[in-house]
Amino acid sequence: MKRQAGLTLIELLVVLVLAAILLGVAAPAFQQSMQRLRLQAATNDLLAAIDLTRAQAMARGAKVLMAPLDPAGVNWQSGWAIFQDRNGNRRPDAGEAIIYRHDPLRADIGIASRFTSGGMPAYIAYNAAGRTCRADSSLTARWGTLTLTQGDDSRNIIINMLGRARACDPRREPSNCSGAAD
Repeated sequence: MKRQAGLTLIELLVVLVLAAILLGVAAPAFQQSMQRLRLQAATNDLLAAIDLTRAQAMARGAKVLMAPLDPAGVNWQSGWAIFQDRNGNRRPDAGEAIIYRHDPLRADIGIASRFTSGGMPAYIAYNAAGRTCRADSSLTARWGTLTLTQGDDSRNIIINMLGRARACDPRREPSNCSGAAD
């Protein structure tokens, strides 16, 4: 009798069991990595939009705002728009050209904002010099922090009174990542 090359059913089942065990061990780590990457991407998108707002204010020589797109002007998670607010209501209206518009974020990513001059609707404004300001006054500085969270993980975007924005991880650098509005 001649033996043919191949796998027996037992050998195939052993390989499948080992593959299932390895997949079961790797899946949670993969899920955590994906969550961190999604949060980092959302942070980078928001930081880039803040930088664009500042650059457009300097390029246009006028005040430019970035504000949430939800009707109440509170929820950054619903997306945001960069625009030149001609009527002073801190909302992108018909007739005001939108420079940039970002779609809503995933439902599991939240954004909270805390600025020196609170009040709603939420916004970030830059004057022609590239400094943060209030919507009603180009000369009054306004700075603060946007905090993005997903599950137990979070990132802060800190905007100082000169208008510079930086992102940080409060877990990795707790002493250097407190809010600017504190």
